[in-house]
Amino acid sequence: MSADIEEQPAGFARLLEDRNAGAIAEVAAAIAGRRPRNVLFVARGTSDHAALYGAYLAEIRLGLPVASASPSAITLYGARPDFTGTLVIGVSQSGGSADLTGVLGVARENGALTVAVTNNPSSPLAEAAELSIDVAAGHERAVAATKTYTAELMAMLMLIEGIRAGDGRLPAEERDALAELPRLAEAALADTSAEDLAQRYRFASSLVTTGRGYAYPTAREAALKLMETSYLPALAFSGADLLHGPLAMADPDVPVLAVVGDGPGGRSMRDVVTRLGERRADVVTIGAADVPGAAARLAVPAVDERYSPMLDILPLQKLALALALARGEDPDAPRGLKKVTTTF
Repeated sequence: MSADIEEQPAGFARLLEDRNAGAIAEVAAAIAGRRPRNVLFVARGTSDHAALYGAYLAEIRLGLPVASASPSAITLYGARPDFTGTLVIGVSQSGGSADLTGVLGVARENGALTVAVTNNPSSPLAEAAELSIDVAAGHERAVAATKTYTAELMAMLMLIEGIRAGDGRLPAEERDALAELPRLAEAALADTSAEDLAQRYRFASSLVTTGRGYAYPTAREAALKLMETSYLPALAFSGADLLHGPLAMADPDVPVLAVVGDGPGGRSMRDVVTRLGERRADVVTIGAADVPGAAARLAVPAVDERYSPMLDILPLQKLALALALARGEDPDAPRGLKKVTTTF
């Protein structure tokens, strides 16, 4: 897991190489030419969090209605919806989940433009889709996904912004900004605060993660990583949902990881941190600046809010790794888990 985490800056750089960027641009141009009226994402686990990020991008940047598929409606109940005018995007690191492949197959048969986003271009999911994108993360050693997740995020950004451009090509200022991500990711990974925080959380019995907008997928992915490597019960809430009831459980014994970046989502989270502070919750923020009411911060570079998820998750991955080791667990072999999860 440690080696996979450290490879992420190189993964960002790889996706920006002409061959990979050009392939994503071709897919984006093909989608733009078809002018879909709405978008449906289908994914599981970590990839579902990348899909959620894609959903925010598609709604905000493309102005299209977005939904998340319920695979069981098709694979268990035999539903055959009319997908005319719908862009259906399947996201999976392995591309081997039978239910995701089944949804893409049915969607394609019923009028959808289907796209697979996967780390395995010869997978069943990629073969079932009309178009496919290789996130080019390389072999991932650990069961807990890290570098494939951030590669999916990067590919999703390049795809959506390419569709927005119309011809699939990213504007020059976008390419220049993305070219900085490998360096910024290295800086985020060089910080050792996550290892120190692991000792603080070593005996925690539960934990809450929270964020809004583009940061919400990060909160969900962080909770999953903590659960699957440290077996620590972790609940993820949007900052808005946290205030609608779950805030009642906040107290000094329940640590809270709050993703607070720049932009509208980050600004709205500042009130959430204030409310948590009123309940004397142990709040640690993830962001580029200190937030009143927080006890500590995992520092990440300041970037456009759309790019933040690719950096914010890095110290949280390191925290999950360090916490698992501090609790005497093996993060490379989580109990009961395999690299490819089979669902139908």
